[in-house]
Amino acid sequence: MSNLIRIEEIGLKIDADESELRTKILEILDLSESEILSYKITKKAVDSRKKSDILFVYSVDVEIKDVRAIKIWEGRHRVRLHPPYVYDIKQARPGILSPIIVGSGPSGLFAALALASAGLKPLIIERGQDVDSRQKAVDNFFKTGKLNTESNIQFGEGGAGTFSDGKLYTLINDPRSQFVFRELVEAGAPQEILTSATPHIGTDNLSGVVKNIRQKIINLGGEFRFNSCLTDLEINNNRITAAVINKTEKISTDDLVLATGHSARDTYEMLYDRKLEIQAKPFSVGVRIEHSRESINQAQYGSFWQNPKLGTAKYKLVEHIAGERSVYTFCMCPGGYVMAAASEDGGVVTNGMSRFAQMGDNSNSALLVPVMPSDFASDHPLAGIEFQRTWERKAFEIGGSNYQAPAQLVGDFIAGRASVKMGQIKASYPLGVKLTSLDLCLPDFVYRSLRKALPLMARKIKGFDNPEAILTGVETRSSSPVRLIRNENCESNIIGVYPCGEGAGYAGGIVSSAIDGLKVAENIINKYLTNF
Repeated sequence: MSNLIRIEEIGLKIDADESELRTKILEILDLSESEILSYKITKKAVDSRKKSDILFVYSVDVEIKDVRAIKIWEGRHRVRLHPPYVYDIKQARPGILSPIIVGSGPSGLFAALALASAGLKPLIIERGQDVDSRQKAVDNFFKTGKLNTESNIQFGEGGAGTFSDGKLYTLINDPRSQFVFRELVEAGAPQEILTSATPHIGTDNLSGVVKNIRQKIINLGGEFRFNSCLTDLEINNNRITAAVINKTEKISTDDLVLATGHSARDTYEMLYDRKLEIQAKPFSVGVRIEHSRESINQAQYGSFWQNPKLGTAKYKLVEHIAGERSVYTFCMCPGGYVMAAASEDGGVVTNGMSRFAQMGDNSNSALLVPVMPSDFASDHPLAGIEFQRTWERKAFEIGGSNYQAPAQLVGDFIAGRASVKMGQIKASYPLGVKLTSLDLCLPDFVYRSLRKALPLMARKIKGFDNPEAILTGVETRSSSPVRLIRNENCESNIIGVYPCGEGAGYAGGIVSSAIDGLKVAENIINKYLTNF
């Protein structure tokens, strides 16, 4: 029996020393000092519900001499056995052909890492550039308004998350996440992601992390090819036989992992033409809302808002509105920036990012409304893509057809009038904004729901409906508009093709995408264990 146990919900006052945890552990377990061998913090969160008494709340793993000495297993601290988790990658016998992974976002990278660790020598093809070249392409877009449609905030090494702060928050309870976090730290991510309740790597750190994971995969026998777009599949007897790259090069394979990301629209169209089973799925549409960082800190932390232990404040809100659709915040970026995330000519798309320090002047988040397949113009599996395009193109036109983004002050938006002048908060969108009415580039059910939600959200976060806060549109890429159907072995209706990650409709962020990549890799590895 394991002698490792986990204790949750241990609260310490903001000015307490963490060494006091040991005393708390002894009290909770009703054990003597000599019975505790060691302990380590596994999670640390801020409880700011009571502004006059902010707490740090911890989960800890405790090693004790004899688990039979514990008499209290119930109660609010949820004491339980917690044996260590080890992610075991079995060694496989390589086939004649290498597995091909399409996309080098988190699902593609972690699928590749597992396959390479198993000895299967994957080939990773990425339509965009390596992360350093990609950064230059993004910087050039911000400076000149000239969009590289193959290498941008959506496409390129590291995936869309590379320019989205590297948020690692997840609600899924999968032990593989421990492996993902350890690999990220080994690759250079901050050590604190192992314990933070709201872990993030920071866009400024992610490029180094991504390059180090790439190098580890190469050292294990994998290969990367950038500027290499999957443009067709060769299929024989309903089985994948080759991938066509950049319309001219054919690479034979028995295993193809589709880790394309949620913006690979031309790839979805090709897959539909090749009869891969695809369904339309719900996603969300909305805007980015920006407040000053200090105002959010004050609203969340009260008189403690300048305490250096607390860092930049975060929030997460949802409102269920009678007669309209729900509204929720997503991808909150403390001390962050609104980003220009277009991947197609003639469309404006917003996203958010933070650097690791989270010390930008503003804090922002997406403010989103669910969109259902019944809202689309047809029942075609790719109709959600056209829905996205429609509003992205309207935003482009309303913004001036130069990749500036349409924006509106919250006070004007609630009042239903176009904005004509900025207040004290300055928009962070890098290409500039054009003040207007966002009603012109949002579906009516979206702007109606947002208009009703903002005052309600201000009841939870003081000043959330600040008249000078900025709404910037449009955010349309919160998740994939399609699901690529797969079976219990993660295989599509075409044998040997494995849809994977957020773009395939099976994940919703960096960690869940990485875990899905591991799951797909496990199923491929299992195919090559039978000869051992």
